[in-house]
Amino acid sequence: MTQFQHFIDGAFTVGTSGKSFTKIRPSDGSLVGTVHEGGRAEIDAAVQAARAAQKGPWGKLTVDDRSDLMRAVADGITKRFADFVEAEMADTGQPKSMMEHAFIPRGAANFKIFADVVKNVATESFQTPTPDGRGALNYSIRKPKGVIGVICPWNAPLLLMTWKVAPALACGNSVIVKPSEETPGTATLLGEVMNDAGVPKGVYNVVHGFGSDSAGGYLTQHPGIDAITFTGETRTGTAIMQAAAHGLRDVSFELGGKNSAIVFADADLDVTLEALGRSVFLNCGQVCLGTERVLVERALFDKLVAGLKAKAESLKAGASIGPLISAEHREKVLSYYAKAVADGATVVTGGGVPTMPEELASGHWVQPTIWTGLPDSASVWNEEIFGPCCHIRPFDTEDEAIAVANATDYGLSTSIFTTDLSRAHRVAAEIDVGITWVNSWFLRDLRTPFGGTKHSGIGREGGVHSLEFYTELRNICVKL
Repeated sequence: MTQFQHFIDGAFTVGTSGKSFTKIRPSDGSLVGTVHEGGRAEIDAAVQAARAAQKGPWGKLTVDDRSDLMRAVADGITKRFADFVEAEMADTGQPKSMMEHAFIPRGAANFKIFADVVKNVATESFQTPTPDGRGALNYSIRKPKGVIGVICPWNAPLLLMTWKVAPALACGNSVIVKPSEETPGTATLLGEVMNDAGVPKGVYNVVHGFGSDSAGGYLTQHPGIDAITFTGETRTGTAIMQAAAHGLRDVSFELGGKNSAIVFADADLDVTLEALGRSVFLNCGQVCLGTERVLVERALFDKLVAGLKAKAESLKAGASIGPLISAEHREKVLSYYAKAVADGATVVTGGGVPTMPEELASGHWVQPTIWTGLPDSASVWNEEIFGPCCHIRPFDTEDEAIAVANATDYGLSTSIFTTDLSRAHRVAAEIDVGITWVNSWFLRDLRTPFGGTKHSGIGREGGVHSLEFYTELRNICVKL
């Protein structure tokens, strides 16, 4: 049975708390292993190691040296590709094809892209006039912020963890990672890769545990943490922000979403259905950028509903769609399935639990589900479900579509489908979200800004925008 230990100061340890919990495979309910739970002592040790790294060899490396180490880490992930795929499958239960073609390669790519970004970002300089006519030179430099607390979600563990760790390390910080208790595997495995790559001890640390009164709570409250980055639900983000207020620590949050797709009557139906089939059902709907609200111009409504129904019913549980992360989360999703029916929804397809073969019967499976016919006040139209489901609603005018898409507390992403380029630009500019796709979904350039508005987050990640969070920009003024 696998033992998931903490990784502190370059070594694996069970810690001092004596506490542990079990990790269950979501696809079949089998035992994956035991996870050691960290507490105050483990966080203290990790902070001490991370701060010592700042004063040791790590703090003296050049940008080029750090960049080379980031590439070595990326190569290490690729070298142990099969191990990372298996660890992520055990953690999330998602299909092997998704791990091999998307989530694990992106984890390695995050280190490569920031290895380049950190070497090529420019800073400002100004020639400043002075009364004596000799002038002054003002220029900026970037310095690492220090020790970063990295709190990770369970839906794409390696991808979303490295999306934070890679720029943090590329900028010269050290990190303490608190993975989700549901997904300890790849964060732990990355510790081995860090050692193999030659990353100095104390630079990358992992402490397992839960939130309040466990590793997560102690991490966010610790005065030795200089900044906190978090991806997860909005309620947890609020609690972390309250903790970070003590000491005025910086925060970067990518939080919940209730994302809309807007489909105009002139859209290419095949392109639209291919994108919606992914945005609604990928990762069993457990994607912060996923689509749970679909607005369709009335003339195309019936065809779109029929086409997406066919997409949903073509998915095979255990092959092309995986389970939900846990029994608890399945109960949450199924409660929304029941709410939709209670509110008068027409269930186009799904709405329950699929019949699975005996070896998978104990997994956390739900059916891909589509509803129509609900009012905009319905729970499933307004509250983030995080499951493989959507409600499809007709609209009649462009202004109506924009107003409905914006009528939410969230503002993470949207997708617009139309062959009218002028309309695409016009509508995209009016939707209050951090990222808008036109005739696509989840098409990412890692150099571009990523983040949400309203209750969907604070700050931006990606390219130079990540560097804005992970460095302190200092000005130096030289009198000539």
